[in-house]
Amino acid sequence: MKILLKLFASLTDYLPDSAKYTNAVELDVPEAATVGQVIEQQRLPEKWVHLVLVNGHYVAPADRAGKVLAEGDTLAIWPPIAGG
Repeated sequence: MKILLKLFASLTDYLPDSAKYTNAVELDVPEAATVGQVIEQQRLPEKWVHLVLVNGHYVAPADRAGKVLAEGDTLAIWPPIAGG
């Protein structure tokens, strides 16, 4: 099934070169793939995966391993961001 993965800030380094300006890439993932599986498949460092949204809805860290994605979902991930 196809989903859209959007990575922000320093996580864009994990996107293919062709997707770095749009910060998004379409992925083909297995049916019933979870958020946690996609994060692992993309080799995103756990400490850099801070804010996770599926179709604009927050997914808490404890829920990521069990949150099943559906065809056409948008998975957006931000790293921790500090400011001053």
